[in-house]
Amino acid sequence: MIIIPAIDLKDGRCVRLAQGDFKRVTVYSEDPVEIAKKWQENGAERIHVVDLDGSLAGSPQNNDVIQKIVEEIDVPIQVGGGIREIKTIETYIGIGVHWVILGTIALRNMRFVREACDAYSGRIILGIDANDGKVAVQGWTEQTSESAIDIARRYEGYGLAAIVYTDIKRDGMETGVNIEATRNLAQLVKIPVIASGGVSSMQDIERLREVEKYGISGVIIGKALYSGAISLKEAIKLSKY
Repeated sequence: MIIIPAIDLKDGRCVRLAQGDFKRVTVYSEDPVEIAKKWQENGAERIHVVDLDGSLAGSPQNNDVIQKIVEEIDVPIQVGGGIREIKTIETYIGIGVHWVILGTIALRNMRFVREACDAYSGRIILGIDANDGKVAVQGWTEQTSESAIDIARRYEGYGLAAIVYTDIKRDGMETGVNIEATRNLAQLVKIPVIASGGVSSMQDIERLREVEKYGISGVIIGKALYSGAISLKEAIKLSKY
């Protein structure tokens, strides 16, 4: 199981939101590139980057920052937020982004996801953000009636690299990862699942390790790293134990 530090971008800065609420923002750095370097120096094998502005706008808004991150570090990155055109995927892959995450568009256009997977096999990740098991889109501002499991099953066989499953209520709250829902999703689909949302302590890493065998390939950690509740080096060490 891989430990993936998160860098959320808003107005070019590194921030964290509480439960996806754009009104509850904490700024952790004016220089996301330096944060990326820090995570690389601490042993990160992959970095999760989200363009929060892009999620709301429906198109990338922090391209320059993302390109600088790619240029300055050697660690592969996965990027999400506002990716709703093939041209955007092409641009990101072209500048060196290793994986792109499709969220809102996946709920609205299966053909697009198929086209993306066919063109960039192994480079497409499905982002599923859920609130009480129901998927939310458009930067988490729109709630749908679709379940996370139904969406995931819809894309089996497409050749996705992984699913990032985020529990919105826990995201940025350090209340503990939703082990049950994450394990349940991983058991019911044949796509590797990356856990996200609420990771608060090393105990969360231990608990995820216990269910890793069901198909959980990684975990994204955000606020707990920035607050110092979790040491990236120690989390990586534990994940490989």
